[in-house]
Amino acid sequence: MSTKRDYYEVLGVPKNASDDEIKKAYRKLAMKHHPDRNQGDAQGAELKFKEVKEAYEMLSDPQKKAAYDQYGHAGVDPNMRGGPEGFGGFAEAFGDIFGDIFGQQQGGRGGARGGRQVFRGGDLSYAMEITLEEAAAGKDAQIRIPSWDECTTCTGTGAKPGTSAKTCATCHGQGVVQMRQGFFSVQQTCPHCHGTGKIIPEPCGTCHGQGKVKNQKTLEVKIPAGIDDGMRIRSVGNGEPGMGGGPPGDLFIEIRVKKHDIFERDGDDLHCVVPIGFTTAALGGEIEVPTLGGKAAIDIPEGTQAGKQFRLRGKGIKGVRSSYPGDLYCHISLETPVKLTEHQRKLLKEFGESLKKGGAKHSPNSESWTDRLKNFFGA
Repeated sequence: MSTKRDYYEVLGVPKNASDDEIKKAYRKLAMKHHPDRNQGDAQGAELKFKEVKEAYEMLSDPQKKAAYDQYGHAGVDPNMRGGPEGFGGFAEAFGDIFGDIFGQQQGGRGGARGGRQVFRGGDLSYAMEITLEEAAAGKDAQIRIPSWDECTTCTGTGAKPGTSAKTCATCHGQGVVQMRQGFFSVQQTCPHCHGTGKIIPEPCGTCHGQGKVKNQKTLEVKIPAGIDDGMRIRSVGNGEPGMGGGPPGDLFIEIRVKKHDIFERDGDDLHCVVPIGFTTAALGGEIEVPTLGGKAAIDIPEGTQAGKQFRLRGKGIKGVRSSYPGDLYCHISLETPVKLTEHQRKLLKEFGESLKKGGAKHSPNSESWTDRLKNFFGA
């Protein structure tokens, strides 16, 4: 019994799918599983890619499709039927896939065959560290990134001065060659000229045949207000240059926000810990707290306990996709006095004795805690 998956299942289409639906499904899956787009798992991607190719080759041919619909895999097995016949729509769609993946410039009849391979340049990544204040307000920054300029020695030809490049004898200047694997015929980049269509017998000593040299350039970057840690800014066209006249890649600037001494960010909200003395907590009063826009005042009510949270509306950060700024949450931390003088210790002892005489009304939390302990231990 065949272990192959059902061709319709491979392409994810119903058995009554039209030719256009089958072709559309193939193009989508072929681009998804092409090994050049899955460098992390090229072997697994190649297996899926071949499976998708085989399914499309069978279902795109009316005769093979009819045989498969009637007899299953046995109806299209070359060992049982003398091998498959012409490829028809498969070759056409397969060529389209390569054009979509590599951005191939094609010449010839109708622009569907021939031509040098054109490759988009790779993307670059740049990590930028900024402060929380800069993330909140935004900023204009300058960064230095690698760039490629035309080699002045060979004026961009890649050949040693006085010499010139020659047409590749393998692909005859087309940049691509036809490769056969069993009954599949596929178009691949020429292994000798790497898609350029040219061979340089004597490369330029400055650029080593590339026709360009690596330099540095300064790029202006606008950091939007409200950007958060881990977000990326895309700078179109500032990645690596393309090959064969292809477009350049992009530059992705990853934002890393430095740890702040006072604030912690949670989305658009800010949090900070505010220490106060026990006398302020007991008697109440007004204290100053920091915000990104300056100082703000908080009224501490009499009898404030440790961990009390105060919310200052609109004192957070307005995110890049937000309509309103977040809030600032101030968490009260009770500060215990240290390095007391003898006089201060005496006063505190007297104060403590007076609290005991007042009973539970001065320490409601302690009384509640004592009751919970009794219940826990069954006293």
